[in-house]
Amino acid sequence: MDFRTWYLVKNTNLGGYMLYDFIYCSLKESTEEVENRFLKRRILVRNESLVTEFLLAGLTDRPELQQPLFFLFLVIYIVTMVGNVGLVTLISLNSHLHTPMYYFLFNLSFIDVCYSSAFTPKMLMNFVSRENIISYVGCMTQLFFFLFFVISECYMLTSMAYDRYVAICNPLLYKVTMSHQICALLTVAAYMMGFAGASAHTGCMLRLTFCSVNVINHYLCDILPLLQLSCSSTYVNEVVVLIVVGINITVPSFTILISYVFILTSILHIRSAQGRSKAFSTCSSHIIAISLFFGSAAFMYLKYSSPGSMDVGKISSVFYTNVVPMLNPLIYSLRNKDIKVTLWKALFKIQRITMF
Repeated sequence: MDFRTWYLVKNTNLGGYMLYDFIYCSLKESTEEVENRFLKRRILVRNESLVTEFLLAGLTDRPELQQPLFFLFLVIYIVTMVGNVGLVTLISLNSHLHTPMYYFLFNLSFIDVCYSSAFTPKMLMNFVSRENIISYVGCMTQLFFFLFFVISECYMLTSMAYDRYVAICNPLLYKVTMSHQICALLTVAAYMMGFAGASAHTGCMLRLTFCSVNVINHYLCDILPLLQLSCSSTYVNEVVVLIVVGINITVPSFTILISYVFILTSILHIRSAQGRSKAFSTCSSHIIAISLFFGSAAFMYLKYSSPGSMDVGKISSVFYTNVVPMLNPLIYSLRNKDIKVTLWKALFKIQRITMF
């Protein structure tokens, strides 16, 4: 098996910008062969040095880690898809799970499937490909769908917190408050906020000019790494990031926090120890999922990232892009009695069918 490495090739100064391209090649290739392929890559850049495609630097540039990371993230992606698709199927096919709590869980699993699929296949290809290329159009498309589903997840988690608040604090009014119309309205609102946020970020990104530097210091097309490559003013984009990201993290976070303050207050007033335990068990899985998602996302976006700090940001982003979608179905299924019972019944039916 050939070992591979990253070569940093330096080109001439173009318009005050130094062009650096990572070229992913085998150790057997000579410097001349690397330079020849680099020159071919330069043909794909527009006149006036405008970028038509980007190179993704990936999670790491260490060649000995590429294959182990490929298998690690492949396993994570398979577990994510199987877990979330399994939850979607289980909730869809069982009528006794057609309640507000599982309706929101259904949408959360659907979002996790979609936004993991928006970048993970390309990420896996980059671990084994020679050149981690993504076109300008492909990059902007990936950015839009990634942001759309991430922001939608923020508000879906908020809706789930509100559902738990009503269930524990106002149980007698639960069916009236969380009617089918209200659940549908909250879900549509979550997707609309995702669409609005993704459109704002992507629209502002399209107005930027990318010149000679086209290496994205990330494993996907994200806002901050792209802003670092722009050769035009990014002031408007930075303001939009502060406003939109601030709203999409702080508003859901405070809403969830307030909901759980009321929930905890109500739980402490429950006299039965068994009742308190059941209430805590109902909410604990949601609290774990929220902490992982919002904690890692806030660390990534609510700070100004210099090129040197992007490596730390990449590690942080792995949690909310890869780990959280994988853990969500495990957290909600392993700690949920209804899901476990329904799953065992489904597996028992499948076993009986295969036997006969």
